[in-house]
Parts: sequence; structure tokens; C-alpha cells
Amino acid sequence: MTAAPRVHVSPVAAEVRVEARTEDGLTAAARADIRHSEPVFAGHYPDFPIFPGVCVLECVQRAATDGDTAPDPTELAAVESARFAGAVYPGDTLRLTLKWRRTGTSLRCDATAATERGRAATVRLRYACAGGAR
Repeated sequence: MTAAPRVHVSPVAAEVRVEARTEDGLTAAARADIRHSEPVFAGHYPDFPIFPGVCVLECVQRAATDGDTAPDPTELAAVESARFAGAVYPGDTLRLTLKWRRTGTSLRCDATAATERGRAATVRLRYACAGGAR
């Protein structure tokens, strides 16, 4: 029996775009425009919508695994930490900064997410490298 291909399902409708990446691939900048039409706003504080923290994490994950952003082909192994420092509202632009480093046979992605009001979150993700460390 052949395994079905993985399909990525996301609660975030916004496009997460990587806008810059260093030549060595260890730092990247991305953005997501959080529109009023995001489906999660319908049920997350309907009279005062706030973009859920799990959706901020999803934006970081999508930026980290978008095309050539990661230094090696990777698979998310763990969310090592996430600290939320400020709310993300409809109409905000979420700016993401990602910094990669090798840790043994894995890669760690340290990321910050910010809006025009300041830092929204700091996130540390660990990825398993395809085929081990290089």
C-alpha cells in the first residue's frame, strides 16, 4: 500500500511571502498581510478580533519552509518555544525575521514576528534535516 502524499492544511488565508534572504541562507525576512477577511476572525473574539497565536506560529512555519528559505530540506520536529508579546489585528502587516543555525543533526529557526506597534512574538522551531546534518 502506498502512503498518500501529505497535504498542508492551514487556518491562515494570508499569503506569507519571503522578501529577502542572505546568500548563505541563514537569515530571511518575510511578511504576511493580515486582512479583515481572515476566516479565524469570525470566531476569535467576534466583537474585537485578534489573530490567534497559533496563526502567528503558522505564518512563521510557512515562511521557514517556503521554497528555498531553509538551508536544507527540513521537516518540523518541534516548537521549542513561543512567547507572545503583542496582539495582531485585522489590517496589520506581520513582519517576520528568521535566523537559522545548525544544532547537531537538526536545524533551529529563531524567529521574531512584529507589527507596526512592535514585537508580536518570538518563536524557536526545530527542524529535522532530510538525511541528517550536512
